[in-house]
Amino acid sequence: MWHRIAAFIIKFRIALLIFLLAVTVAMGYFASKVELSYEFTAATPTDNAIYIDYQNFRKQFGEDGNLMVIGIQTDSFFSPGFFNDYARLADRIDRIDSIKTDGVNIDPVENVLSIPGAINLVNDTVSGKLMTVRLVDSLPVTNTDNIRTTFAGMLFYRGFLYNPATHAYLMAVRINKQVLNSKKRTIVVNRLMELADSFGMAHHIEMHYSGLPLIRTVMATRVQKEMKLFLIMSFVLTAVILVLFFRSFTAVMASMMVVAAGVIWSIGTIVLLGYKITLLTALIPPLIVVIGIPNCVYFLNKYHSEYSKHENKAKSLLRMVDRMGIVTLFTNLTAAIGFGVFFFTKSSLLKEFGLVAGLNIMGMFFISLIFIPAMFSFLPPPHVRHTSYLNKKWINNLLTAITNWVFSHRSWIYGFTIAISAISLMGVLKLRSEGHIVDDLPKSDKVYTDLKFFERNFRGVMPLEIVVDTKQKYGLVKGATRDALWRIDTLQQFLQRFDAIGKTLAVTDGIKFAVQATFGGDTNSYAVTESFPATKLITFMHSGKDKNSLFTKLISSFVDSDARKARISINMADIGSKQLPILLDSIRPETKRLFDSSKYDVTFTGTSIVFLEGSRFIINSLRDSLILAFIIIFGCMIVLFQSWRILLISIVVNIIPLLITAGLMGWLGIRIKPSTVLVFSVALGITIDVTIRFLVNFKQEMARHDDSISNNVRRTIYDTGLSIIYTSLILIVGFAVFILSEFDGTKSLGYLTSMTLFLAMVTNLILQPALLLWVDKIIVKKNKSADFLLDDDADNEPIESVDGKA
Repeated sequence: MWHRIAAFIIKFRIALLIFLLAVTVAMGYFASKVELSYEFTAATPTDNAIYIDYQNFRKQFGEDGNLMVIGIQTDSFFSPGFFNDYARLADRIDRIDSIKTDGVNIDPVENVLSIPGAINLVNDTVSGKLMTVRLVDSLPVTNTDNIRTTFAGMLFYRGFLYNPATHAYLMAVRINKQVLNSKKRTIVVNRLMELADSFGMAHHIEMHYSGLPLIRTVMATRVQKEMKLFLIMSFVLTAVILVLFFRSFTAVMASMMVVAAGVIWSIGTIVLLGYKITLLTALIPPLIVVIGIPNCVYFLNKYHSEYSKHENKAKSLLRMVDRMGIVTLFTNLTAAIGFGVFFFTKSSLLKEFGLVAGLNIMGMFFISLIFIPAMFSFLPPPHVRHTSYLNKKWINNLLTAITNWVFSHRSWIYGFTIAISAISLMGVLKLRSEGHIVDDLPKSDKVYTDLKFFERNFRGVMPLEIVVDTKQKYGLVKGATRDALWRIDTLQQFLQRFDAIGKTLAVTDGIKFAVQATFGGDTNSYAVTESFPATKLITFMHSGKDKNSLFTKLISSFVDSDARKARISINMADIGSKQLPILLDSIRPETKRLFDSSKYDVTFTGTSIVFLEGSRFIINSLRDSLILAFIIIFGCMIVLFQSWRILLISIVVNIIPLLITAGLMGWLGIRIKPSTVLVFSVALGITIDVTIRFLVNFKQEMARHDDSISNNVRRTIYDTGLSIIYTSLILIVGFAVFILSEFDGTKSLGYLTSMTLFLAMVTNLILQPALLLWVDKIIVKKNKSADFLLDDDADNEPIESVDGKA
């Protein structure tokens, strides 16, 4: 069959090349329209209960992840010059130019909450109604002492806009959600930071930034930048290795053209499927380069080795496809399965990655299968210097050393393998799973250090939400105040016991502020009292001339329009997926005590919970996908080789590198998180390629030579060793590029995958032949024929006839 395919490609080479060019141009058009994704919760499946709760929360109360904060620490905040400039900064940020999104001009900043713009509540002694008064009526302010004194008595803002103990001050900027979900978000965030940095430089003070808008923008921008960097570096490094390997400009250019087409196809596929560039899909283009190059090496290495035997170009090209077609098909198929199984998870993030990667790895197979024989049929035959690498002294010496080790030191090989596996297994038992929202950022990164600034001074800025549902319309204001609102206030006081929880905000804080105003601003009156009518504040929020003021908007966002549900908004530290469930489990007993389930429903939600649930889900999905990949890939091995012994050997050879990597992670304290778990699925899909390359060649040798297993093992080591070493080297270097990433997770993917691939090369060239010889020893002892590894005679006949025709 493969001989006929080879003949077909050569016969219709012009038409096939035109077809490839047309498809690549079309894909290039679509690739030019690719966009970045700014979605932060895509890892969680849409039918997940936590995700559903979060979407219901967003519909009811709006976004919780659109608050960006700016922090400073100074003793001279209320000095006139500093205070006035700070007030002007808040005003400039609030008036950032409108952004055109989807054809509509939108003000990117919804509101800015800062000390100069703070709103005070006062009680009109004549009408008895509440009124809002700005802390600062106009600028410049000459006497800031009065402002300092007045603001110190506004307990509503303590712990939120300032920390009196550390002299830290915070400005909260709420950004429009439409802008946040568009590519214009980068412009807005950068403009905001430019204004703040200018203020910081003028006053020689460090500015600190945090909040999900900043984190998401920084992550997305760096993903885009790194995708370009890794793509260029993977091209350059693989080209250098190919030059050193083939010493042929045409071979290198042909390989680069193959992977370039594959990269264009991959980005075009992302757009055609309606996806966007995420942290995972950004890895696909450089992965295509790294995975696609071995196809070229396998084909060209076979072409050169055949040509060096008989110097017949046409015959060499036919045999290249004839012998390597099945090898390349199965190596690409298993790699595609290794990635494609992610499609069967419920996470849209993994689905997109799995589908795009799986489709384009198979696309690489068809591109290389068509392009290389068709292209080289037009080119002159290889020169002697282009095939000289086949007889390199150092590689032959290395293969001789490997062969001697396999045949003379099998006991040492088995013993070392068992020992290292046992040590690795102990390391696996030490593995721990934990993720953070800024997990992939290095500890020295400003985004990370600024986040820690807010955790030190305000106990964090990550959003956590608690929604209390009274199950009846106006349930918050019916009956005595203590029936619902008092319970919410009691829960808020309980939450302040936890170091990881910062300022909590709820409608009760507005009530306290209103009570304080009613009693002339007396700080001792800042409390939820039974005597204060909650309906007074609710009415104030939803009607009157002050309903559009910043304060009333803020408080209104904590109660739904029916006064049935109340929201407790919490700023908390990024404590990670391990500590967050412990924290929530510590809070739930108190919520059950305060809120009778027959009268109330209490829901924990927010971006922090959804994000960490997504990380947990990804880890579990990757584990399940790895198991599924094992089943499918080794099912393919059974179909290909029809031998349980071969299956057992291939399982052992491919599990040991993964086991050693997992064990090393455990010993070094590298945590299990999405980026590190991804290593195992990626490595399995690639390392099995080397196994197939070796075993298919071994099977072909057994079919061509009526000889013992040991002699065929020796021939297979020499025949495949060169291409296995070079392709492994290309893969190792290709993945090592990711070590240059700014994300720790991507770095881990780089060095852990490179190490796993190196170990796989060693096990495939040393342990695998040793195990084949061990099987040979068993067979000899049982006086069985060595053809247990072969198909029946009918299955072997096409291979022999293909050789004869070629």
